[in-house]
Amino acid sequence: MTDVREVICRPLHARALWIFAALAAAGVGLVAVRMVYEGPDAWLGLGLPLSLVAVLSLRAVTARVSADAYGLHSRTLLRRRSVPWHDVADLRVRLKYANTSRVQDTRRVILVLRDGRKRLLPLPQSWSPDDPDFDATVGALRALHHRYGVPESSHLPVVSYRTSGSGWAGSLALSALLLACAGLVAWWAPSLGSDERAWKSARPCTAGTPVAEREEGECLTTLPAVIARTDANRPAKKPSWLYFADHRPRERLAVSYEDAEEFRPGDRVELTIWRREVMEVAGERHVWRKHLPAARDAVIGAAVLALAAGHPGARVLLRLRGRRLPDDEVLPSVLPFTAALVGTALWLLPLCYLSPPTPLDSPVTITWAAAGSLATLGLLTWAWHATRMRPHGQAAAAEESAESEGQEEQRGEVFLAARFLEHTDYNPYHFGTHIVLGGGPPAVTPHPGPGRFAAKRIPLERITVNGVRRVRGSDGDTVPSSWHIAELDDAGTPVRLAAAPADLTRVIRELSSGGTPAHTVNQES
Repeated sequence: MTDVREVICRPLHARALWIFAALAAAGVGLVAVRMVYEGPDAWLGLGLPLSLVAVLSLRAVTARVSADAYGLHSRTLLRRRSVPWHDVADLRVRLKYANTSRVQDTRRVILVLRDGRKRLLPLPQSWSPDDPDFDATVGALRALHHRYGVPESSHLPVVSYRTSGSGWAGSLALSALLLACAGLVAWWAPSLGSDERAWKSARPCTAGTPVAEREEGECLTTLPAVIARTDANRPAKKPSWLYFADHRPRERLAVSYEDAEEFRPGDRVELTIWRREVMEVAGERHVWRKHLPAARDAVIGAAVLALAAGHPGARVLLRLRGRRLPDDEVLPSVLPFTAALVGTALWLLPLCYLSPPTPLDSPVTITWAAAGSLATLGLLTWAWHATRMRPHGQAAAAEESAESEGQEEQRGEVFLAARFLEHTDYNPYHFGTHIVLGGGPPAVTPHPGPGRFAAKRIPLERITVNGVRRVRGSDGDTVPSSWHIAELDDAGTPVRLAAAPADLTRVIRELSSGGTPAHTVNQES
């Protein structure tokens, strides 16, 4: 790539995009003509998506990115930009997964300026985890940047949802939205409790009932009715109905599928009306009662929403704690905070169920809430320490010191979870999941032991350890965020070895002791 003079990126399938844009524009024109002569109708619903397709197709087909000795130039439908190389700090790859199987992902290039601003280039784009054209284009752009600019990083940073540079605005907005919904539901709970108590205390209307109370429907009115027919529908299709003869006292009433199945045409029933709504339909064989939302439901819903807001909130917290890390370094997993939230739900939700809407109205519930709060505090403290970010040497030393001396000095075979991330002769097709130490030379195995079945010896005479670092976005999402990466040199070929810090230290010590004095570890700070 050192002889690259110019790079030009154009959209793929340009002819198909032009056809889409033309067809969508023609469809929008036909819809507009119809609306002019016949007025707005259902065709308006067709015109809006056609307009969107036309704009998106036109925007995609007119996008263009080029790079030369003078800088990087991008063009879209409404904007043109040119950035000289001396203003470009770095070029990175943004990785977004399209599905949970990681078979398809989206990759684009991020332009990082010297002032800290970041721009997402319209091209190149890739929708495949293995796209040689995209890799070659990114390599050519970085070659031009190395020749005419001063890049911040020597490697290609990859920013994904696991790394510190993925941003936290979306998680913050989601957390704030869930908290706002929780507050709204909690504010609604007292009103539901008032309605629930009023319904339970309502009495039938009598001659002595005040006129105002009768007009407002605060007392219970009972009316006779006859079921004319029923319409029972499965919930996934449409609601079920009870129809009354002569439309008295009303034409129909929405009920559940099971209730509609219980009533029969010709059944004589009594309707109980409260606050101008039918609350009960009582027949000889079945009684239907309207479900009145209770304060308990609102309180539990508010608690669930508040706990759910904690998950994106924890992601924001991890982003803030790792704000000084490089953008492509993988952050610790948010699972410890999720476990703390689940532990909180185990005591909070039963408390909300048993004593809404004022859970702190007795010594038992106060003790329950206090004990649960202490448990939550302990879980959050544990989660905070479990997700701390320590330098490589400190992490490995801390985990090694936690191991017993007997385990360190034990004889025989020891199987350590570790993976080489490249295909090599001792790790063909990434088959290795563990490295066995002791009882022979270090070897890669596809199992945790015992025995060296299918083990392949690691050629210590070829291996040189260049350094140890944290996990980056380019290492893939299959490597746990708590592991570290050792960058090795296998007779001139770069190889990466991933393992937990303490295990990686033991493997590196074994690799270094088995080779020449050149086998040393350079811990990155």
